[in-house]
Amino acid sequence: MSERVAATDDQQRRADYLAEVTTTLYPDTATTGNIGYIAVPNLRHPRVLVPAASRRLAAMALRHYARPAGRSARLKRDAAVAALLSGGDRVLLRDRLELPSSPSDINSYLRTALGTEIHMCIHIGPARANRKPVLQLLNCDAKTIGFTKLGTNPLTRELVGAETTALRELASVDLRSTRIPEVLHAGTWRGNTVLVQEALPGWRRPVATNQDRLMHAMREFAECRGVTRQRLQDSPYHEVLQRRLDVLALRTNPDAATLVDAATRLLRRHAEQPLEFGAWHGDWTPWNMAMLSDQILLWDLERFTVGVPIGFDALHYALQRDIVTLGSDPTTAVLTLLAQAPRLMARFDVVETAARVSALLYLVDLAARYLTDRQAEAGATLGALGRWLLPTLLRHVATEGGVVL
Repeated sequence: MSERVAATDDQQRRADYLAEVTTTLYPDTATTGNIGYIAVPNLRHPRVLVPAASRRLAAMALRHYARPAGRSARLKRDAAVAALLSGGDRVLLRDRLELPSSPSDINSYLRTALGTEIHMCIHIGPARANRKPVLQLLNCDAKTIGFTKLGTNPLTRELVGAETTALRELASVDLRSTRIPEVLHAGTWRGNTVLVQEALPGWRRPVATNQDRLMHAMREFAECRGVTRQRLQDSPYHEVLQRRLDVLALRTNPDAATLVDAATRLLRRHAEQPLEFGAWHGDWTPWNMAMLSDQILLWDLERFTVGVPIGFDALHYALQRDIVTLGSDPTTAVLTLLAQAPRLMARFDVVETAARVSALLYLVDLAARYLTDRQAEAGATLGALGRWLLPTLLRHVATEGGVVL
């Protein structure tokens, strides 16, 4: 697929999703008025809807909805904020959207649940199977007070529920290196699962990422629910992964068949390998954290899991950083990860052989997630595993002992 076709496809998917989200949030029932939004950058390429009630609200919503990683993206965001504050938004941000307000819309629900007046900023993310409405909540002083996630289908309802459970569970854990959000509200609205969590100040200017601090935080997180040491075949992780693979084996999907074949060989060959098992965030990436001078802010815990090989977070972070942040070719990024695994895992006191096995298990786990969620069918950029992850995984598992030669 050419870059132009891919961009056009993403543009159409975002526009379609915008219509889907706004209809979900503002069902046209017993309408009492309208709520206005400004589309940023426009309705053809919607990234976010900011409240049009006042320019200050819109500017603060845009300034705090995310901190773009790239300099160019930050400059564009800052230009839009400046236009809103100066009154130049009618030139730079022309597209407006009027949505029907009613006692049954999401604003009314959240206002009652939180006991305060709110204004919303609506995020329109890229195509993914786990894409869901994410709402930034501001009070009348234009302060961001929380973020809301809505589970609107079986997969996203499961993920929002899992994140709610994870945040509540971790609230009692003494995490000294990281700060995670508090749960402000959890409930159900019109059949959708709702999670409102504290707004961590991820928009603050971060310090340069310090690898020692990052690895220390990841190790603390991995050990926060205790650590066990077992042979792979005796571990609960082996049992859970095998169940996931058994479900995938029932599909008439060549990628699923390739994964099951590779994973079966890997699990059989390394059944006796002793590993340490702990917790992982599940999606610890540069965009799901902010390293500040005094702490690391960490959010998006919908994939939090206990009982996985120690070091999965470090492996995931490295792979996602290389592909998404640095723009590496995905296949090259997988090869780089496998080569660097012993060095990365040494920070968790994992010996070389266990490190290589853990890295292959991580790739199996990630592939199983993508296939279970049907990311390819949802149009996710990396959803087609046969183009990047599976060939490399299969080749390395097929190598004698699973060792990279």
